Amino acid sequence: MDEVLLAPYDDAWPEHFRAERRLLERVLPKDAVQTIEHAGSTAVPGLEAKPIIDIFIAVPRVATARVTLVEPITSLGYVYWVENPDPDAMFFVKGMPPFGERRTHHIHVMQPGTPRWQRVMLFRDYLRTHSAEAQNYLALKRTLAARYSTDREAYTKAKDNYIAGVVKAARAERDKNTEPTHEPKETP
Repeated sequence: MDEVLLAPYDDAWPEHFRAERRLLERVLPKDAVQTIEHAGSTAVPGLEAKPIIDIFIAVPRVATARVTLVEPITSLGYVYWVENPDPDAMFFVKGMPPFGERRTHHIHVMQPGTPRWQRVMLFRDYLRTHSAEAQNYLALKRTLAARYSTDREAYTKAKDNYIAGVVKAARAERDKNTEPTHEPKETP
């Protein structure tokens, strides 16, 4: 079992992300990466979080990334989880025992058009711009961290329905504010 500990928001988290992104940009092939994003609760100002920086790397093709990205990322001290349950993504962790004292960074590699990528980015962006919703999420996280203090998987799973609801609201807001991409039909 993996312990769930929430830490108060740390103003240094965005800089920890930027520093890690700079390291990644130095070692990763330029044509292999589309973007590197900070996501998860450490990417939302003011939100308590497990103090692990979640980094999402968008790639054109995961199959190609499996060949080109493993060595450069592991050279930075990450461990590659070959047995990732998501076949459409790659997962790396830094600092996890016995390689370190505690997890400090997670890297998720996937194509940006995947449902998971879209869900993560919509959720992050919505919480960043809707402070009341971020506070609701924080209350849920505190409740679940107390309930599932020694079971990280159960803690994560218990947030699924809430996150799905926020993502639905984020999509609706995005779609309402997005201009249609087609030309309106002329009426005779």
